[in-house]
Amino acid sequence: RARRRKPEPELDWEEAVVSTQSTGDLLKNAESNAEVKGLEVDSLVVEYIQVNRAPQMRRRTYRAHGRINPFMCSPCHIEMILTETESIVAKEDDDAPKKKSKKKEARARARLGAE
Repeated sequence: RARRRKPEPELDWEEAVVSTQSTGDLLKNAESNAEVKGLEVDSLVVEYIQVNRAPQMRRRTYRAHGRINPFMCSPCHIEMILTETESIVAKEDDDAPKKKSKKKEARARARLGAE
């Protein structure tokens, strides 16, 4: 008889809260570092962020009847690069007509010829 597997939760609520708190702490730290370096805090933008796996920390958890099980946590390395921008520039409107593919041009000609 086959055993039924429990569906694995995608992300627990507590894990989501902890991860957002740690990211918020990193942003606060980056803000204070920018102040120390003399950068303008209001013009900082997150240019690059990356999360990498770190080596697992191995510990022991003690169980009933003298057993010991592994207790491993999964830490991570978070890399964040902030840059200072002068101002946000609006995109310029292009008045040049967009190129159509040959297929679309042929369809348009066929419609005009059919009418």
